Amino acid sequence: MQKRMEVLLYREMLKNLVLKELNARYKGSVLGFLWSFFNPLLMLVIYSVVFSLIMKAQIENFPVFIFVAILPWNFLVNSVLMGSTVVLHNANLVKKIYFPRSILPLSIVISNMINYVFSLLILIPALMLYHIKIGFVILYFPAVLFIQAVFVLALTLAVSALTVYLRDLQHITSVLMTAWFFLTPVFYPLNFLPQEYQILFSWNPMTPLINEYRNIFLYNTVPDFFNLTLLLVIFLLFLVASLTLFNRLQRYFAEEI
Repeated sequence: MQKRMEVLLYREMLKNLVLKELNARYKGSVLGFLWSFFNPLLMLVIYSVVFSLIMKAQIENFPVFIFVAILPWNFLVNSVLMGSTVVLHNANLVKKIYFPRSILPLSIVISNMINYVFSLLILIPALMLYHIKIGFVILYFPAVLFIQAVFVLALTLAVSALTVYLRDLQHITSVLMTAWFFLTPVFYPLNFLPQEYQILFSWNPMTPLINEYRNIFLYNTVPDFFNLTLLLVIFLLFLVASLTLFNRLQRYFAEEI
């Protein structure tokens, strides 16, 4: 509780770190922050050309089928990979002044979540272009996003703290995220897999989240609240464990950096 209140006291610093991260991401580019819109737009164009015209995928509206899933996946992978080195990249700050170190990975997660939300300005028109009905179930999107954010923050906190002591972890994490991508139903629906593998893949924490995103944006279906509640409880427990680990390891960050 004390650590949480401490973060609130440093909310201005958190805001500045988030803005710094958003600005640094497109620093020196001509279009600057507009790349937050053009990146997902270019992704959608590529998927449309490759899968609709060249590969002729058999899944209906396959480009947006992928697009709906790749956006939350990017939120996850960018947060974890950037978060793995965030403490190391802010070594001078960590050594010079006191502040809750958890603000560093938290700023990474928030900035990537903001980018994800901005990408909806491309996703929504794309759904309309493909004549996909957007109903009231879109109001459930913030709930699913919040649940994913809890998971992403928990994972980013753990990786960011451990990487200070195990520098090779940043490279291992990159490999693991690539493997995880292919084990996540981004480019395929879960029911395309053999029955025995579907059960195994369903243990992937990103699988139910991506399924719910597709339910909301593609199928106009109300999310499964029981599964979402269960996920939230599990992710909150994971977050508590990650915070505990982070708080124990952060005591010696300055000496290890």
